[in-house]
Amino acid sequence: MSESMNKRKLLAVIAEEDSVTGLLLAGVGQVSNEPGKETNFLTVVPGKTTVDQIDEAFEAFTARDDIGILLINQHLADLIRYKVDSYTKAFPAILEIPSKDHPYDPEKDSILKKVRRLFGE
Repeated sequence: MSESMNKRKLLAVIAEEDSVTGLLLAGVGQVSNEPGKETNFLTVVPGKTTVDQIDEAFEAFTARDDIGILLINQHLADLIRYKVDSYTKAFPAILEIPSKDHPYDPEKDSILKKVRRLFGE
């Protein structure tokens, strides 16, 4: 395994409260004193969290070398769809997940769109 892969041991999460709480209870949370790597999650609170904050968290998490997968609620990914769709790096992998109030729509998923293009669908 490459040295870069050995560093990427964390999941990052950009999601609403219920999703983040469940994932933190499952043990994915990381809190650090290292500048730029304080946490690996952003809890989005409707009416309090801005699109700019979601955008900044996406930028920060995708720039980190210790994150292998970024989980993001699909309805939040829609708010920064231009960034999610234009993201081309292999790591961290971006996975869109449903939330309690917003079901998953495969037609919006940027990864599935890219796979379909590869297979000529």
